[in-house]
Amino acid sequence: MIEESEYDYDEGEVEYYAIRPNKTQLKKDIAVLFALAEEMSELSVAQLNTLGLPENIHKAVVEVGGMPHTGARKRSLKFIAGQLHKKIDVEPILEKLARIKSKSAHATREHHIAERWRDRLIAEGNKALSELFDEQSHADRQQLRQLVRNAQKEVEEGKPPKSSRLLYRYLREVFKLEGGPDNVDDGLEFEES
Repeated sequence: MIEESEYDYDEGEVEYYAIRPNKTQLKKDIAVLFALAEEMSELSVAQLNTLGLPENIHKAVVEVGGMPHTGARKRSLKFIAGQLHKKIDVEPILEKLARIKSKSAHATREHHIAERWRDRLIAEGNKALSELFDEQSHADRQQLRQLVRNAQKEVEEGKPPKSSRLLYRYLREVFKLEGGPDNVDDGLEFEES
């Protein structure tokens, strides 16, 4: 029989155990940061400058941007992901990256709208012009009519599309001034003081 005196319990003593980080979660976090590094490597230098990265990470991302898709690129991206994991909070970077993407998507949308209008104006002429003037009342009617006539003439004669390009540029400016052809009224009214 074992007596209780053999087992001495110190009631006031607390044992602490080291809690290791979850390896699976660490791997997931690094994978997200790897994808972020890959995404940043596809940005232009001007866009990268807006992210406000530390110098060593910025330099590494610029270098990776010019690399071919090989093992060296993958190692560099892993290095960037490790640096992001250790050194900085990535939330502001993710927010800025989302803003860059939305600007890019908006510019692409404007580009397609201007292209469609240019093609319609050249093909349909006055009918499309009156529809455009209904939508974009601030557009310079005389300039638009002249650009459309010149572009139509170039198409008929098979000349290079100089006026067509000018028409496209002008349409981009018209849509930028108005905020786009389908801008939505937000319901806010401002009073003059």
